[in-house]
Amino acid sequence: MNVEDRKILEHSKYISFATRKRSGDWVNTPVWFAPHEGSYYVFSATKAGKVKRLRNFSDTRIASCSMTGKVSGDWFATQARLLDSPQDQQIALTALRRKYGWQMHTADFFSRLSGKMAQRAYIRIEP
Repeated sequence: MNVEDRKILEHSKYISFATRKRSGDWVNTPVWFAPHEGSYYVFSATKAGKVKRLRNFSDTRIASCSMTGKVSGDWFATQARLLDSPQDQQIALTALRRKYGWQMHTADFFSRLSGKMAQRAYIRIEP
């Protein structure tokens, strides 16, 4: 992924994050994402399919997309991993709050209120 590709991708509000099933098929999911020091960060519920699939395969791919998941850019091969350390998770959360501002703070508020904040998984995507 070159610098121009990164700029186009990073101006998107959503990316389609594709994870691989055991069958080899890809499952695409539109997600919020935030860049930080050359990586991209996303979050999800710990019991979500994408999190389960990441435990089996780190090969992923990303592309710009709409809120509904309609891909609007090229696909890029990536590697992704779940973040275990609180420090890494805080980097991800800070990057997401920086990009999405009040929207992320609102999501955090309702996640805390519902008890789901502690059930989040944070993911680092490496282009």
